[in-house]
Order: sequence, then structure tokens, then C-alpha cells
Amino acid sequence: MERVTATYLIETPLPVDRAAATLAGEQSSGTFVAVPGETEELKQRFAARVEHIEPLGAVPSPSLPTGRSPAADYQQARVSVSWSIENFGCNLPTLVSTLQGNLYELAQFSGLRLLDFDVPPSFAAAFRGPRFGVEGTRRLTGVTGRPLIGTIIKPSIGLSPEQTAAMVATLAEAGIDFVKDDELMANPPHSPFDARVDAIMRVVNAHADRTGKKVMVAFNISDELDPMLRHYDKVVRAGGTGVMVSLNSVGLAGTKKVTDQGALSVHGHRNGWGMLNRHPMLGMEFAAYQKLWRLAGVDQLHVNGIANKFWEPDESVVRSITACLRPFLGGTVLPVVSSGQWGGQAPETFRLTRTVDLLYMAGGGIMAHPDGAAAGVRALRVWWEAAVQGLTVAEAVQTYPELAVSVAKFGKSG
Repeated sequence: MERVTATYLIETPLPVDRAAATLAGEQSSGTFVAVPGETEELKQRFAARVEHIEPLGAVPSPSLPTGRSPAADYQQARVSVSWSIENFGCNLPTLVSTLQGNLYELAQFSGLRLLDFDVPPSFAAAFRGPRFGVEGTRRLTGVTGRPLIGTIIKPSIGLSPEQTAAMVATLAEAGIDFVKDDELMANPPHSPFDARVDAIMRVVNAHADRTGKKVMVAFNISDELDPMLRHYDKVVRAGGTGVMVSLNSVGLAGTKKVTDQGALSVHGHRNGWGMLNRHPMLGMEFAAYQKLWRLAGVDQLHVNGIANKFWEPDESVVRSITACLRPFLGGTVLPVVSSGQWGGQAPETFRLTRTVDLLYMAGGGIMAHPDGAAAGVRALRVWWEAAVQGLTVAEAVQTYPELAVSVAKFGKSG
């Protein structure tokens, strides 16, 4: 029988093998005492197995409270556990309940973090993964050989549909590839969804008719299920190519229902991610997180950015980009680089990742450019040309003097 295998970082006051057995039992056939019906035959068939334990040493105090008396020390280890897919079948929410479930609540652990998981090849028949991903998004936008350049409508709240459409028209004329709603902007009274789609797609379609380039606009359809599907259909009828979903708000099942419609590229915004990841001994690594959303079919996924405005260090962002571009279920998902980005981070982003398969998003970095949003778009294109040439920020400004304006506004050369 095929199995799903997951790897965890654990911390425990117990002997590591005993804690690992507790983890496996809690997430399969076991409970805290033997019960009628829990036969050896049943356990052999359905119980989780501890596949590997790698001790990492001890720490003197718990990373998280356990509700128990302090221990002399707390052992840390990497533990791999597997389950037969007969336990849950091709059921994504139940897979998540199996991989995480009550584990974070167990007093036997003073730290627990899902690092990664692997699924058997048969999952590819039930979960096709991203329908568009990197190549499909490039095809829809007509962008090859460089990152897609995108922005977020700012101000995020307060603009009317007509004001938003005028901003999109300016960005389209400047050569933007991608525009998205902010996660805070969905279907508010001041900018009803249908009116906003109509106003924006008028200018997007007119620009495409005139130039042959259709800007991808990711309209935020995050809502309850029926309104989400209505809004999705509205974008299809208007000639759009993308929608956005706030993943942690909508959930796996709701997101998969959206991606299953199959007509639009789905942009996955991970707002709320920090509560799953920020503590080093709790939650999950992005390697596991992105696989869940690829199973759900998301095409584009946020990864933060180099020198970003949040807490996440650069090496974590690089690991996230690498994970998105690693084949899974036969495909990849487009990494969305964002959070306080401007062109000056492009050289370091390329140096660390050596890829242009990115959606490079700059909100203020485009919209607040001293010479206007159109100049902001052009500057980002030039910054990426310099990055691929291997230039530093200082060298880029020397080669392309027009970049000095954005350095003066957003950073320092060097």
C-alpha cells in the first residue's frame, strides 16, 4: 500500500523514540490507552510508522509551554513518520488533519514543526496541481526570458472603480505585466466587485486590442464559496485571465473549488502566513506549506522578497523560491516576490536564486516612484536587465543613470 511520509522537527522532555511513537499513534489508530477493537491486525494495516529518527541534541528549557512540570532537559530531533493512503484516500483536508491535527496540542512536545512531506505518485491522478503555473502564466501574459513585473493597487482601500481603472490604464501603457488587488480589497461598498471588474477590464481589453498585450489582473475574489464562484465567472465573462485568493482565509477546500474551474490563473496570497511559521519550533516550513497549495491547484504563490519589510531572513526566502520551482506532481508554481520591494533588490535576488521565473511585485516601489507609476514600471524592467547582467546596485546606476532616481527615493547605491 502506498504511503505518505512527513518529516517533523520535534522537541520533547521524553525519550525521543517514545515521543515519536506518541506522534504516530495520535495521528492514526491509537489513543492514550488501548481500546476494544484496536487489534494487532488493525494496527499493522492502519497505524502510522516511525520511519526515521535523527537526534539533534538537548536544550535546557522548553521552546513552548507544555503545561507540565519542568524537565531536566528537552531533546530535539528530526522524525519521519508515514501513513498508508488507505487511512484518508485522496482527501486534502483529511490529509492535513493527519499531518498536523492535534499534534501541536500534545503535552509530550515543547516544540513541533512540520518540515516537509511527500505523497505517492498516485496522488497526481487526483490532484493535477497548478493548471497554469510558471509556463501558463507566462503564456497568458506574453512574457518570456525575464521576470513578470507586477504591482498592487495602492491605496488598497478607498479608490472608486473608475479611479482604479484609470490607474490600471496608466500601468498598462507603461508596460506592466500584472496588477492585483490588495488582500484587503474584495467586494466593499465603495468599490463593488462587478463594477470594478467592468471598469478595469474595459481599459485592459482596449489596451490588448490596440497593442496585443493583455495585462493580467488578479481580482480578489476571496469570500464565501458561492460569491467566490460568482465573482470568478464574472471575471471570465469580462475577458480576464486571473483571480486572487487569500489562501489562509478561504482554506484548502475553497481554494481547490476555485482552481477546479480551470479557466483562470489563480494567484495565492499567503497573508496570515507568519502565524504558521514565525516561531522556529512551531507550525510548518514553507516547503510543506507550498505543497499543500500546489495540491489545491494554485498557480502563483507569495514567498516574500530579499531584504523584505517583514521578519523573514533572505535565506528563508531563497529556500521558498527554490521549493516553488522544484517539480511536484509534474509541475511548478510561480514564486511571487513581494513585500517592500523595489528595483534595487533585483541584483541580489538574481544573485541568490539564479532564476527569472518570478513574478516580481512592487507596490510602493512602482506607485511611489518620483516620476510616476509609469516610470516605476520602466525602472523595474531596467533593474532586472542589470541584475541578469550580474551588476551590483552601484554598477547598475553607473550603466543606467536613470536608475539613480529610484535609488535616491528607495535606497542607497552600493
